[in-house]
Amino acid sequence: MNSARGLALRSRTRQGLLREPRRASSVLKYVALTLFAIPWVVLPLWMVVVNALKPLGEAQALSLALPDTWAFGDNLDTVVNDGHYLTGLRNSVLVTIPAIAVVLLLGSMAAWAFARTRSRWLRAAYYLTTLSVLLPPAIIPSIYLLREIGLDGTRLGYALVTISARLGLVIFLTTGFVRALPEDLEDAASIDGAGPWQTYRHVLLPLLRPILLVGGVILMITVWNDFFFALFLLQGEASATLPLTLFQFASSTVDTLSWNLVFMHVVLTSLPLIVVYLFVQRRVLSGLTEGAVKG
Repeated sequence: MNSARGLALRSRTRQGLLREPRRASSVLKYVALTLFAIPWVVLPLWMVVVNALKPLGEAQALSLALPDTWAFGDNLDTVVNDGHYLTGLRNSVLVTIPAIAVVLLLGSMAAWAFARTRSRWLRAAYYLTTLSVLLPPAIIPSIYLLREIGLDGTRLGYALVTISARLGLVIFLTTGFVRALPEDLEDAASIDGAGPWQTYRHVLLPLLRPILLVGGVILMITVWNDFFFALFLLQGEASATLPLTLFQFASSTVDTLSWNLVFMHVVLTSLPLIVVYLFVQRRVLSGLTEGAVKG
């Protein structure tokens, strides 16, 4: 009995000694990441926020100090009224949400077909589709096509081009995920009398939730902050998204650039993304964990 207790005590001691270096290494990693994040993430973010609260004279210095005179209300009122923030917010929402919904729906359906096919033609179509992730966007042909169908400069035309440009990313992410899922679930649903749409909706779609949440977050960031497509495909202030309204607002004061107003516009433009991130963060992490356990 004493020898057994001694062996158990020695084993626990060894395990404790092994855990201490691991804990020390993890602490060093967190410290290193924190030190790396301070100059590259924290300080620029602090500069944007603190200068958005200053009046014009103080903001011109671009310092990290707190404002002597707080001008939050005046800067906010100027950006919302003169910077057409509400117009940009409305247009960004009207483009981003439908585009993401359509891309996730069509992309997951196409990924299911590509993952289960044995046709060489469909496999070739899959590789051609995923090339859109790497190839630069064909903006000139897109403008010509939109002009031919009468959608040049409209939100609908911009949304259609956005959907076509982002579809390959979701197909690329989702196809590999579908391939890892067992086909027995789909066969069982087919035996029970479920059609393709019922199988997709009730069997496949719940399993795809983790990867679709991740894809939705990536799409939200890229589509919301998109400036390149919007610059060429949207015309006029009435259809401008938030990146365009920020660009137009900053360009109108290029002679005496008002950094306090530009930074306030940047903060307001990023605020919806921050809110969505705080709301979706746990859902994405729990969805990934759930998907890993199910897989």
